[in-house]
Amino acid sequence: MGADLDDADAGLLTAATALQGWHARHGHCPRCGSATEVVQGGWVRRCPRDGSQHHPRTDPAVIMAVTDEDDRLLLATGLPWPEGRVSVLAGFVEAGESLEAAVTREVAEEVGVTVTDLRYRGNQPWPFPASLMVGYRARALDTDLRVQESELRSAGWYSRAELDEGIRSGRLTLPSRVSIAHRLIQEWYGAALPGDGPAVPR
Repeated sequence: MGADLDDADAGLLTAATALQGWHARHGHCPRCGSATEVVQGGWVRRCPRDGSQHHPRTDPAVIMAVTDEDDRLLLATGLPWPEGRVSVLAGFVEAGESLEAAVTREVAEEVGVTVTDLRYRGNQPWPFPASLMVGYRARALDTDLRVQESELRSAGWYSRAELDEGIRSGRLTLPSRVSIAHRLIQEWYGAALPGDGPAVPR
């Protein structure tokens, strides 16, 4: 559905989804436990007991397209995903951490690789449940992968030809076209990915 919407409608859908999820999870005051009431058109919940106001929260996360010296892209399969589904790495920003530090830490934790030359590439609200995905590209200083088995099923380096063949054969599937993950992969690929069809409106 998201791929069929223009920017304005996609923004409205994203905001509505984020608000719906927030209301579903935050019906009580975190201070005293009283049931809160919806005010200001749904953008605030107020506690009638202590008067405190509570606003929707957004959890920042980084998502990164990491390439090696041969310009191969690092793609991984998460534990809950079906076999063959691959994406770039991502993870939440920890308290007190910069976005760049989060990129460096997440790549090191998940695959044991050190990165440099970080470049910001854009962001995307992702209300599943309440994230702001901040996209980066980064260059790997080494290519030996030590997969964090508590997070990932597998990871590997892919050339453009290898990714193309994997998608066309059905062996590999990518994230949704509306996701920043897909855009980061497409940016590295340099053209429309196999099976994409018309470009997604930005």
